[in-house]
Amino acid sequence: MGKSQDLYMKKGKNLIPGGTQLLSKRPEMFLPGLWPAYYEKAKGCEIWDLDGNSYIDMSYMGIGSCVLGYADEDVDNSVKMAIDRGSMTTLNCPEEIQLAEVLCEIHPWAEMVRYARTGGEAMAIGTRIARARTEKDLILFCGYHGWHDWYLSANLADDKALDGHLLFGLQPKGVPRGLKGTAIPFNYNDTEKFLSLVGKYKGEISAVVMEPIRNHYPKDNFLEVIRETTQKQGIVLVFDEVSSGWRLNSGGAHLSIGVEPDIAVFAKAISNGYPMAAVIGRANVMDVAQDTFISSTYWTERIGPVAALATINKFRRNDVPEHLIARGKEIQEGWKRLAQKHHLGITVSGIYPLSHFSFEYENPRLVKTLFTQLMLERGYLSTTGFYASYAHKKEHIEKYLAAVDEVFPLISKVIEEGEPGKYLKGHVCNAGFERLT
Repeated sequence: MGKSQDLYMKKGKNLIPGGTQLLSKRPEMFLPGLWPAYYEKAKGCEIWDLDGNSYIDMSYMGIGSCVLGYADEDVDNSVKMAIDRGSMTTLNCPEEIQLAEVLCEIHPWAEMVRYARTGGEAMAIGTRIARARTEKDLILFCGYHGWHDWYLSANLADDKALDGHLLFGLQPKGVPRGLKGTAIPFNYNDTEKFLSLVGKYKGEISAVVMEPIRNHYPKDNFLEVIRETTQKQGIVLVFDEVSSGWRLNSGGAHLSIGVEPDIAVFAKAISNGYPMAAVIGRANVMDVAQDTFISSTYWTERIGPVAALATINKFRRNDVPEHLIARGKEIQEGWKRLAQKHHLGITVSGIYPLSHFSFEYENPRLVKTLFTQLMLERGYLSTTGFYASYAHKKEHIEKYLAAVDEVFPLISKVIEEGEPGKYLKGHVCNAGFERLT
């Protein structure tokens, strides 16, 4: 137990409900009692905890936000200049116009832009605009889209005891029961289910909200069918690019796929760790935003747009997505090769920049926790996911896979013994929530 763990156990869990602001950063999601909950500083892909211990982050890199790496000098220097010139005033910052022009240049189908500062609230804006445009309530959705009422309402059931059965791990407590039935889920690549829902609710649907890509690539013209169907029925198609954006190319992943939505939502990687989100869309859809009340003071501050402009410029100048794809491919191929070498059952998934694997055993969370523990002992923040960043160089990948080459045979051995749990120094990690991708 170091200072980071001690601070979390003695104060964090008592002063903050749930211990952290973000479920995905909760130490119990990784290694209960041992995961370094707090950091002192970070640079590139290295993090120092409160005891001065350094780790190489081969996990989520700021939950997918720091795609250039921690404390990137180009972005940070732009932000420092913005701070020196004033980050908030009674007037608007001109950078919001510059950023809008860049976003519409990159996405020629889009003509107007609104801003927020987080992915969840930006998705709430996108759905509000879609409902305002169509004057209908129902939303069909696929994937994870944040914490707001419109989304969690999908987990409200006729029987309260069943609340949470559709999106496992996401409890809708506090969501008005009057919203029940206003958000209906379908699974990625399940064209038949999607078309059946459209037929069942014909004339009632305001929007289809989905990630264009995440853990799987589209099959059998899945996205083309959705685009054609929504166009024919006057349904607004909203692509959630909060996670997928800026990883396969310098812009939305839908550009690589070749399907254009009516609205696209960006956050996370767009500004390399500084709070920023953008909702872009076609003018005939977006202009209704002035007729419904969507307004917030801190959506007008300067740091977010400046950080986004600096991040996008670096993306385009250095072809960052090519780097992310290459590093992610090396990781996925390494996982597969080492699992086969050491006779471990794993399943690898995800686009290369957002790579995942899962252990195929009776208690996968126990094995996952042991993997995290053994990798932490070797100086790596590591779990069964790897989000590539521009700061991850070939030497990081090689040293990480060398560590995995040490850990996988140990895990294989204890699984063969039949008692992997006795090697844990703490409790098994908590389960997260399940996605529809």
